[in-house]
Amino acid sequence: MIRRRRYAWIAAWALIGLCSISALAQESNEDQPADPDTGESTVAERTLGLLPNPYERLGIKFAATWISEVLGNPTGGLQQGATFEGRLNLAVDLDFQKLAGWKGLTVHANIFVIHGDGLSRSNLSNFFVVSGIEALPTVRLYEAYIEQKFFNDTWSVRAGQLAADSEFIASKYTDVFTNASLGWPAITSINLPSGGPSPPLAAVGARLAAKLNDNVMVLGAIFDGDSAGPGPGDSQQRNRYGLNFRVNDPPLLLGEVQFGWKDIAADDGRAGTLKIGGWHHFGTFTDQRFTIEGLSIADPAGSGTGRMLRADDGIYSVIEQKIVAVPDSKDRGIGVFMRTSASPSDRNLIDFYTDAGIDFVGLSDQRQNDKFGVALGYAHVSKRAQALDRDYALFMSQPDWPVRTSEALFTASYLYEIKAGWNLLPNFQYIFRPGGGATDPLGTNPGIRLKDASVFAVRSVMKF
Repeated sequence: MIRRRRYAWIAAWALIGLCSISALAQESNEDQPADPDTGESTVAERTLGLLPNPYERLGIKFAATWISEVLGNPTGGLQQGATFEGRLNLAVDLDFQKLAGWKGLTVHANIFVIHGDGLSRSNLSNFFVVSGIEALPTVRLYEAYIEQKFFNDTWSVRAGQLAADSEFIASKYTDVFTNASLGWPAITSINLPSGGPSPPLAAVGARLAAKLNDNVMVLGAIFDGDSAGPGPGDSQQRNRYGLNFRVNDPPLLLGEVQFGWKDIAADDGRAGTLKIGGWHHFGTFTDQRFTIEGLSIADPAGSGTGRMLRADDGIYSVIEQKIVAVPDSKDRGIGVFMRTSASPSDRNLIDFYTDAGIDFVGLSDQRQNDKFGVALGYAHVSKRAQALDRDYALFMSQPDWPVRTSEALFTASYLYEIKAGWNLLPNFQYIFRPGGGATDPLGTNPGIRLKDASVFAVRSVMKF
Protein backbone atom coordinates (compact mmCIF):
# COMPACT_ATOMS: atom_id res chain seq x y z
CA MET A 1 0.00 0.00 0.00
CA ILE A 2 2.82 2.41 0.85
CA ARG A 3 4.55 1.61 -2.44
CA ARG A 4 1.30 2.16 -4.36
CA ARG A 5 0.81 5.55 -2.73
CA ARG A 6 4.41 6.49 -3.51
CA TYR A 7 3.86 5.64 -7.15
CA ALA A 8 0.66 7.71 -7.14
CA TRP A 9 2.57 10.75 -5.87
CA ILE A 10 5.27 10.22 -8.53
CA ALA A 11 2.64 9.91 -11.26
CA ALA A 12 0.93 13.07 -10.03
CA TRP A 13 4.18 15.02 -10.10
CA ALA A 14 4.83 13.77 -13.64
CA LEU A 15 1.40 14.97 -14.74
CA ILE A 16 2.07 18.42 -13.29
CA GLY A 17 5.37 18.55 -15.14
CA LEU A 18 3.71 17.62 -18.42
CA CYS A 19 1.01 20.26 -17.89
CA SER A 20 3.60 22.95 -17.19
CA ILE A 21 5.46 22.11 -20.40
CA SER A 22 2.52 21.72 -22.75
CA ALA A 23 -0.14 24.08 -21.35
CA LEU A 24 -0.35 27.86 -21.20
CA ALA A 25 -1.44 30.07 -18.30
CA GLN A 26 -2.96 33.01 -16.43
CA GLU A 27 -2.96 36.70 -17.25
CA SER A 28 -1.66 38.25 -14.02
CA ASN A 29 -2.09 38.45 -10.27
CA GLU A 30 -4.91 40.88 -10.92
CA ASP A 31 -7.05 37.86 -11.84
CA GLN A 32 -6.67 36.30 -8.41
CA PRO A 33 -9.77 36.52 -6.20
CA ALA A 34 -9.60 39.35 -3.67
CA ASP A 35 -10.88 37.38 -0.71
CA PRO A 36 -11.77 39.58 2.30
CA ASP A 37 -9.28 37.58 4.35
CA THR A 38 -6.82 35.69 2.18
CA GLY A 39 -4.27 35.48 4.95
CA GLU A 40 -1.64 36.89 2.58
CA SER A 41 -0.45 39.97 4.40
CA THR A 42 1.32 41.29 1.31
CA VAL A 43 -1.98 41.59 -0.57
CA ALA A 44 -4.03 44.16 1.33
CA GLU A 45 -2.33 47.48 1.88
CA ARG A 46 -5.49 49.30 3.05
CA THR A 47 -5.37 48.84 6.81
CA LEU A 48 -6.35 50.77 9.91
CA GLY A 49 -2.67 51.42 10.57
CA LEU A 50 -2.88 50.10 14.14
CA LEU A 51 -0.29 47.34 13.78
CA PRO A 52 3.24 48.79 13.84
CA ASN A 53 5.71 47.15 11.48
CA PRO A 54 9.22 48.41 12.23
CA TYR A 55 10.82 45.50 10.34
CA GLU A 56 9.21 46.00 6.92
CA ARG A 57 12.39 47.52 5.49
CA LEU A 58 14.12 44.24 6.45
CA GLY A 59 11.56 42.15 4.55
CA ILE A 60 9.32 41.17 7.48
CA LYS A 61 5.62 41.99 7.32
CA PHE A 62 2.88 41.28 9.84
CA ALA A 63 -0.88 41.40 9.39
CA ALA A 64 -3.92 40.92 11.62
CA THR A 65 -7.49 40.68 10.35
CA TRP A 66 -10.59 40.16 12.45
CA ILE A 67 -13.78 39.01 10.78
CA SER A 68 -16.91 38.95 12.91
CA GLU A 69 -20.51 38.48 11.90
CA VAL A 70 -24.04 37.97 13.13
CA LEU A 71 -26.31 35.64 11.15
CA GLY A 72 -29.89 34.52 11.60
CA ASN A 73 -32.49 32.46 9.76
CA PRO A 74 -36.02 33.60 10.65
CA THR A 75 -37.50 30.95 8.36
CA GLY A 76 -36.67 27.45 7.17
CA GLY A 77 -33.96 24.91 7.88
CA LEU A 78 -33.89 22.46 10.78
CA GLN A 79 -34.69 25.23 13.25
CA GLN A 80 -34.74 29.02 13.40
CA GLY A 81 -32.30 31.13 15.32
CA ALA A 82 -29.28 33.43 15.22
CA THR A 83 -25.59 33.10 15.95
CA PHE A 84 -22.38 35.06 16.27
CA GLU A 85 -19.05 33.87 14.93
CA GLY A 86 -15.63 35.29 14.25
CA ARG A 87 -12.12 34.58 13.06
CA LEU A 88 -8.88 36.37 13.87
CA ASN A 89 -6.21 35.84 11.25
CA LEU A 90 -2.58 36.48 12.20
CA ALA A 91 -0.13 36.38 9.30
CA VAL A 92 3.55 36.92 8.62
CA ASP A 93 5.50 37.25 5.35
CA LEU A 94 9.27 37.08 4.94
CA ASP A 95 11.02 38.47 1.86
CA PHE A 96 14.44 36.82 1.65
CA GLN A 97 15.66 39.22 -1.01
CA LYS A 98 15.63 41.92 1.66
CA LEU A 99 16.61 39.59 4.49
CA ALA A 100 19.47 37.72 2.84
CA GLY A 101 19.78 38.78 -0.78
CA TRP A 102 18.01 35.64 -2.09
CA LYS A 103 15.97 36.88 -5.03
CA GLY A 104 12.43 35.57 -5.45
CA LEU A 105 12.24 33.57 -2.19
CA THR A 106 9.43 34.32 0.27
CA VAL A 107 7.83 32.58 3.25
CA HIS A 108 4.23 32.91 4.36
CA ALA A 109 2.36 31.58 7.41
CA ASN A 110 -0.88 32.41 9.16
CA ILE A 111 -2.96 31.26 12.12
CA PHE A 112 -6.74 31.24 12.55
CA VAL A 113 -8.27 31.96 15.95
CA ILE A 114 -11.86 30.78 15.44
CA HIS A 115 -14.75 31.41 17.80
CA GLY A 116 -18.54 31.23 17.83
CA ASP A 117 -21.10 28.86 16.34
CA GLY A 118 -22.10 28.10 12.75
CA LEU A 119 -25.56 28.71 11.31
CA SER A 120 -25.34 26.05 8.58
CA ARG A 121 -24.04 23.45 11.03
CA SER A 122 -26.58 24.20 13.77
CA ASN A 123 -29.71 25.42 11.99
CA LEU A 124 -29.71 24.75 8.25
CA SER A 125 -27.96 21.45 7.38
CA ASN A 126 -27.42 22.78 3.85
CA PHE A 127 -24.80 22.40 1.10
CA PHE A 128 -24.10 26.10 0.45
CA VAL A 129 -22.55 26.89 3.83
CA VAL A 130 -23.73 30.42 4.53
CA SER A 131 -20.43 31.75 5.89
CA GLY A 132 -16.88 31.34 4.64
CA ILE A 133 -15.55 31.58 8.21
CA GLU A 134 -17.89 28.99 9.74
CA ALA A 135 -15.76 26.43 11.59
CA LEU A 136 -15.39 24.71 14.95
CA PRO A 137 -13.82 26.98 17.60
CA THR A 138 -10.06 26.48 17.92
CA VAL A 139 -6.64 27.99 17.29
CA ARG A 140 -5.31 26.49 14.06
CA LEU A 141 -2.27 26.85 11.83
CA TYR A 142 -3.68 27.39 8.35
CA GLU A 143 -1.09 27.98 5.62
CA ALA A 144 2.70 27.73 6.06
CA TYR A 145 4.74 27.60 2.87
CA ILE A 146 7.80 28.79 0.99
CA GLU A 147 7.59 30.25 -2.52
CA GLN A 148 10.34 30.65 -5.09
CA LYS A 149 9.88 32.71 -8.27
CA PHE A 150 11.88 32.23 -11.47
CA PHE A 151 12.28 33.72 -14.96
CA ASN A 152 11.53 37.34 -14.02
CA ASP A 153 8.74 36.23 -11.69
CA THR A 154 6.76 34.53 -14.48
CA TRP A 155 7.12 31.06 -12.89
CA SER A 156 6.72 30.22 -9.22
CA VAL A 157 6.72 27.15 -6.99
CA ARG A 158 5.08 26.89 -3.59
CA ALA A 159 5.60 24.06 -1.10
CA GLY A 160 4.34 23.47 2.40
CA GLN A 161 0.87 23.53 3.91
CA LEU A 162 -1.32 25.14 1.24
CA ALA A 163 -4.90 26.00 0.38
CA ALA A 164 -6.34 25.60 -3.12
CA ASP A 165 -9.36 27.91 -3.02
CA SER A 166 -7.48 31.18 -3.59
CA GLU A 167 -6.08 30.03 -6.95
CA PHE A 168 -8.13 27.12 -8.31
CA ILE A 169 -11.80 27.27 -9.43
CA ALA A 170 -11.71 30.93 -8.44
CA SER A 171 -13.10 34.20 -9.77
CA LYS A 172 -12.10 37.66 -8.59
CA TYR A 173 -15.73 38.79 -8.84
CA THR A 174 -16.85 36.59 -5.92
CA ASP A 175 -14.98 38.62 -3.28
CA VAL A 176 -18.06 40.56 -2.13
CA PHE A 177 -20.00 37.41 -1.19
CA THR A 178 -19.79 35.82 2.26
CA ASN A 179 -21.27 32.40 1.39
CA ALA A 180 -18.51 29.77 1.61
CA SER A 181 -19.46 28.05 -1.65
CA LEU A 182 -18.84 31.22 -3.66
CA GLY A 183 -15.23 30.72 -2.71
CA TRP A 184 -14.49 26.97 -2.68
CA PRO A 185 -17.57 25.50 -4.43
CA ALA A 186 -19.90 23.05 -2.69
CA ILE A 187 -19.15 20.26 -5.18
CA THR A 188 -15.54 20.03 -3.98
CA SER A 189 -16.15 20.83 -0.31
CA ILE A 190 -18.76 18.04 -0.10
CA ASN A 191 -17.20 15.42 -2.37
CA LEU A 192 -13.51 15.62 -1.35
CA PRO A 193 -12.17 14.08 1.89
CA SER A 194 -12.14 16.62 4.73
CA GLY A 195 -13.59 19.16 2.30
CA GLY A 196 -10.42 19.48 0.23
CA PRO A 197 -7.60 21.98 0.87
CA SER A 198 -9.72 25.01 1.75
CA PRO A 199 -10.73 26.95 4.87
CA PRO A 200 -10.46 25.98 7.61
CA LEU A 201 -8.13 23.06 6.70
CA ALA A 202 -5.15 23.44 4.38
CA ALA A 203 -3.09 20.43 3.26
CA VAL A 204 0.55 19.58 2.66
CA GLY A 205 1.40 19.97 -1.00
CA ALA A 206 3.12 21.91 -3.76
CA ARG A 207 1.93 24.25 -6.50
CA LEU A 208 3.50 25.31 -9.79
CA ALA A 209 2.34 28.44 -11.65
CA ALA A 210 3.79 29.37 -15.04
CA LYS A 211 2.94 32.51 -16.98
CA LEU A 212 3.97 31.90 -20.58
CA ASN A 213 2.70 35.11 -22.12
CA ASP A 214 0.40 38.03 -21.33
CA ASN A 215 -2.73 36.00 -22.03
CA VAL A 216 -2.11 32.41 -20.96
CA MET A 217 -1.09 30.71 -17.72
CA VAL A 218 -1.04 27.21 -16.24
CA LEU A 219 -1.46 26.10 -12.64
CA GLY A 220 -0.73 22.64 -11.30
CA ALA A 221 -0.77 21.38 -7.72
CA ILE A 222 -0.47 18.20 -5.72
CA PHE A 223 -1.84 17.86 -2.18
CA ASP A 224 -2.10 15.18 0.42
CA GLY A 225 -5.62 13.95 -0.29
CA ASP A 226 -6.98 14.20 3.25
CA SER A 227 -5.74 17.04 5.48
CA ALA A 228 -7.38 15.55 8.58
CA GLY A 229 -6.85 11.88 7.81
CA PRO A 230 -9.46 9.12 7.78
CA GLY A 231 -11.60 8.44 10.82
CA PRO A 232 -14.98 9.02 12.42
CA GLY A 233 -16.47 12.37 13.36
CA ASP A 234 -15.81 15.87 12.10
CA SER A 235 -12.61 16.33 10.09
CA GLN A 236 -11.92 19.61 11.92
CA GLN A 237 -11.79 17.69 15.20
CA ARG A 238 -9.38 15.15 13.69
CA ASN A 239 -7.01 18.00 12.78
CA ARG A 240 -7.98 20.49 15.46
CA TYR A 241 -4.79 22.57 15.46
CA GLY A 242 -3.71 22.27 11.82
CA LEU A 243 -0.57 20.37 12.79
CA ASN A 244 -1.23 16.92 11.31
CA PHE A 245 1.04 17.57 8.28
CA ARG A 246 -0.15 14.39 6.60
CA VAL A 247 1.76 13.09 3.54
CA ASN A 248 0.80 9.39 3.35
CA ASP A 249 -2.80 9.69 2.11
CA PRO A 250 -3.62 9.10 -1.58
CA PRO A 251 -2.87 12.42 -3.30
CA LEU A 252 -5.14 15.01 -4.84
CA LEU A 253 -4.01 16.50 -8.15
CA LEU A 254 -5.36 19.79 -9.59
CA GLY A 255 -4.62 21.47 -12.90
CA GLU A 256 -5.95 24.63 -14.51
CA VAL A 257 -5.29 26.53 -17.72
CA GLN A 258 -6.25 30.20 -17.86
CA PHE A 259 -6.76 32.13 -21.08
CA GLY A 260 -6.99 35.89 -20.55
CA TRP A 261 -7.78 38.82 -22.76
CA LYS A 262 -6.89 42.34 -21.67
CA ASP A 263 -9.39 44.33 -23.70
CA ILE A 264 -12.49 43.63 -25.76
CA ALA A 265 -11.77 46.85 -27.66
CA ALA A 266 -8.52 48.76 -27.69
CA ASP A 267 -7.64 50.23 -24.29
CA ASP A 268 -11.18 50.08 -22.87
CA GLY A 269 -10.19 48.11 -19.75
CA ARG A 270 -12.80 45.38 -20.13
CA ALA A 271 -10.58 42.39 -19.33
CA GLY A 272 -11.77 38.81 -19.10
CA THR A 273 -10.52 35.28 -18.43
CA LEU A 274 -11.58 31.73 -19.29
CA LYS A 275 -10.30 29.03 -16.93
CA ILE A 276 -10.56 25.31 -17.64
CA GLY A 277 -9.43 22.75 -15.11
CA GLY A 278 -9.92 19.49 -13.35
CA TRP A 279 -8.91 17.38 -10.39
CA HIS A 280 -8.15 13.72 -9.73
CA HIS A 281 -8.06 12.01 -6.35
CA PHE A 282 -6.21 8.70 -6.10
CA GLY A 283 -8.09 7.45 -3.02
CA THR A 284 -11.19 5.31 -2.56
CA PHE A 285 -14.75 6.62 -2.38
CA THR A 286 -18.02 5.14 -1.16
CA ASP A 287 -20.70 4.13 -3.65
CA GLN A 288 -23.76 6.31 -3.12
CA ARG A 289 -26.19 3.38 -3.45
CA PHE A 290 -24.75 -0.15 -3.60
CA THR A 291 -22.95 -2.35 -1.10
CA ILE A 292 -20.15 -4.78 -1.95
CA GLU A 293 -22.83 -7.50 -2.27
CA GLY A 294 -24.54 -5.48 -4.98
CA LEU A 295 -27.53 -4.68 -2.76
CA SER A 296 -28.90 -1.27 -1.90
CA ILE A 297 -27.50 0.34 1.22
CA ALA A 298 -31.13 0.65 2.33
CA ASP A 299 -31.71 -3.13 2.00
CA PRO A 300 -31.87 -4.75 5.47
CA ALA A 301 -30.42 -7.92 3.94
CA GLY A 302 -27.17 -6.18 3.08
CA SER A 303 -24.28 -4.76 5.09
CA GLY A 304 -25.66 -1.21 4.97
CA THR A 305 -22.24 0.09 3.94
CA GLY A 306 -21.46 1.35 0.46
CA ARG A 307 -18.83 -0.48 -1.56
CA MET A 308 -15.53 1.24 -2.14
CA LEU A 309 -14.74 2.64 -5.59
CA ARG A 310 -11.26 3.55 -6.73
CA ALA A 311 -10.40 7.22 -7.45
CA ASP A 312 -12.56 10.24 -8.17
CA ASP A 313 -12.48 13.11 -10.66
CA GLY A 314 -13.95 16.49 -11.42
CA ILE A 315 -13.86 18.95 -14.29
CA TYR A 316 -14.72 22.64 -14.17
CA SER A 317 -14.73 25.92 -16.03
CA VAL A 318 -14.72 29.54 -14.90
CA ILE A 319 -15.43 32.56 -17.05
CA GLU A 320 -15.24 36.14 -15.82
CA GLN A 321 -15.60 39.38 -17.74
CA LYS A 322 -15.61 43.07 -16.91
CA ILE A 323 -18.53 44.40 -18.92
CA VAL A 324 -18.28 48.05 -17.83
CA ALA A 325 -15.01 49.80 -16.99
CA VAL A 326 -14.69 53.16 -15.25
CA PRO A 327 -12.17 55.32 -17.15
CA ASP A 328 -8.77 55.87 -15.50
CA SER A 329 -9.49 53.15 -12.91
CA LYS A 330 -7.93 49.74 -12.37
CA ASP A 331 -10.73 47.91 -10.55
CA ARG A 332 -13.90 50.01 -10.75
CA GLY A 333 -16.68 48.85 -13.03
CA ILE A 334 -19.10 45.95 -13.46
CA GLY A 335 -17.93 42.36 -13.71
CA VAL A 336 -19.75 39.08 -14.27
CA PHE A 337 -18.70 35.49 -13.62
CA MET A 338 -19.92 31.92 -14.07
CA ARG A 339 -18.47 28.67 -12.74
CA THR A 340 -19.55 25.14 -13.69
CA SER A 341 -18.31 21.76 -12.44
CA ALA A 342 -19.23 18.08 -12.75
CA SER A 343 -18.18 14.80 -11.10
CA PRO A 344 -19.23 11.12 -11.45
CA SER A 345 -22.66 10.28 -10.02
CA ASP A 346 -21.85 6.87 -8.55
CA ARG A 347 -19.35 8.05 -5.91
CA ASN A 348 -20.34 11.65 -5.24
CA LEU A 349 -23.27 13.24 -3.45
CA ILE A 350 -23.10 16.29 -5.77
CA ASP A 351 -22.57 15.51 -9.46
CA PHE A 352 -23.18 18.95 -10.99
CA TYR A 353 -22.62 22.47 -9.70
CA THR A 354 -22.91 25.95 -11.17
CA ASP A 355 -23.00 29.52 -9.94
CA ALA A 356 -23.06 32.92 -11.57
CA GLY A 357 -23.21 36.53 -10.49
CA ILE A 358 -22.56 40.18 -11.10
CA ASP A 359 -20.30 42.51 -9.11
CA PHE A 360 -20.56 46.31 -9.10
CA VAL A 361 -17.30 47.91 -7.94
CA GLY A 362 -16.89 51.59 -7.02
CA LEU A 363 -19.49 53.00 -9.38
CA SER A 364 -19.83 56.13 -7.27
CA ASP A 365 -16.97 58.63 -7.26
CA GLN A 366 -17.72 59.26 -3.58
CA ARG A 367 -17.65 55.51 -2.70
CA GLN A 368 -14.90 54.16 -4.94
CA ASN A 369 -14.15 51.10 -2.80
CA ASP A 370 -17.74 50.00 -2.17
CA LYS A 371 -19.04 46.88 -3.90
CA PHE A 372 -22.45 45.31 -4.51
CA GLY A 373 -23.04 41.81 -5.81
CA VAL A 374 -25.87 39.43 -6.66
CA ALA A 375 -25.30 35.72 -7.30
CA LEU A 376 -27.14 32.45 -7.89
CA GLY A 377 -25.91 28.93 -7.18
CA TYR A 378 -27.14 25.41 -7.93
CA ALA A 379 -25.96 22.02 -6.63
CA HIS A 380 -27.54 18.84 -8.04
CA VAL A 381 -27.82 15.71 -5.92
CA SER A 382 -26.43 12.78 -7.90
CA LYS A 383 -28.83 10.31 -9.51
CA ARG A 384 -27.24 7.47 -7.53
CA ALA A 385 -27.97 9.27 -4.22
CA GLN A 386 -31.54 10.01 -5.34
CA ALA A 387 -32.00 6.31 -6.14
CA LEU A 388 -30.89 5.46 -2.59
CA ASP A 389 -33.58 7.76 -1.19
CA ARG A 390 -36.18 5.90 -3.26
CA ASP A 391 -34.80 2.62 -1.94
CA TYR A 392 -35.37 3.82 1.61
CA ALA A 393 -38.96 4.68 0.72
CA LEU A 394 -39.40 1.15 -0.65
CA PHE A 395 -37.73 -0.86 2.11
CA MET A 396 -39.26 1.24 4.91
CA SER A 397 -42.71 1.19 3.28
CA GLN A 398 -42.87 4.97 3.41
CA PRO A 399 -43.92 6.23 -0.03
CA ASP A 400 -43.73 9.84 1.18
CA TRP A 401 -40.05 9.52 2.14
CA PRO A 402 -38.41 12.68 0.72
CA VAL A 403 -36.02 12.33 -2.19
CA ARG A 404 -33.14 14.79 -2.34
CA THR A 405 -32.96 16.59 -5.68
CA SER A 406 -30.95 19.82 -5.58
CA GLU A 407 -30.17 22.89 -3.53
CA ALA A 408 -30.14 26.43 -4.91
CA LEU A 409 -28.90 29.75 -3.54
CA PHE A 410 -29.76 33.37 -4.09
CA THR A 411 -27.58 35.94 -2.38
CA ALA A 412 -27.06 39.69 -2.42
CA SER A 413 -24.26 41.46 -0.56
CA TYR A 414 -22.96 45.01 -0.18
CA LEU A 415 -19.44 45.95 0.93
CA TYR A 416 -19.46 49.36 2.63
CA GLU A 417 -16.07 50.83 3.47
CA ILE A 418 -16.35 52.66 6.78
CA LYS A 419 -12.73 53.73 6.52
CA ALA A 420 -9.54 52.33 5.03
CA GLY A 421 -9.10 48.89 6.61
CA TRP A 422 -12.66 48.49 7.95
CA ASN A 423 -15.58 47.17 5.89
CA LEU A 424 -19.15 46.22 6.72
CA LEU A 425 -20.93 43.62 4.57
CA PRO A 426 -24.69 43.34 5.13
CA ASN A 427 -26.00 40.42 3.08
CA PHE A 428 -29.08 38.34 2.38
CA GLN A 429 -29.23 34.69 1.38
CA TYR A 430 -32.13 32.48 0.42
CA ILE A 431 -31.60 28.72 0.40
CA PHE A 432 -33.97 26.69 -1.77
CA ARG A 433 -34.36 23.04 -0.65
CA PRO A 434 -31.63 22.95 2.05
CA GLY A 435 -29.73 19.68 1.91
CA GLY A 436 -31.30 18.95 -1.47
CA GLY A 437 -34.80 19.08 0.04
CA ALA A 438 -34.20 16.53 2.79
CA THR A 439 -31.62 15.48 5.34
CA ASP A 440 -29.20 12.63 4.79
CA PRO A 441 -31.05 9.30 5.27
CA LEU A 442 -28.01 8.04 7.19
CA GLY A 443 -27.71 11.21 9.30
CA THR A 444 -29.08 12.24 12.67
CA ASN A 445 -32.42 13.47 11.31
CA PRO A 446 -33.33 10.96 8.57
CA GLY A 447 -36.33 11.59 6.38
CA ILE A 448 -36.86 15.23 7.38
CA ARG A 449 -37.89 17.47 4.50
CA LEU A 450 -36.23 20.83 5.10
CA LYS A 451 -38.09 24.02 4.21
CA ASP A 452 -36.56 26.89 2.25
CA ALA A 453 -34.49 29.15 4.51
CA SER A 454 -33.91 32.89 4.56
CA VAL A 455 -30.69 34.20 6.10
CA PHE A 456 -29.86 37.78 7.10
CA ALA A 457 -26.31 38.64 8.13
CA VAL A 458 -23.90 41.50 8.80
CA ARG A 459 -20.14 40.94 8.60
CA SER A 460 -17.38 43.24 9.82
CA VAL A 461 -13.85 42.95 8.39
CA MET A 462 -11.13 44.91 10.18
CA LYS A 463 -7.53 44.86 8.90
CA PHE A 464 -5.25 46.25 11.58
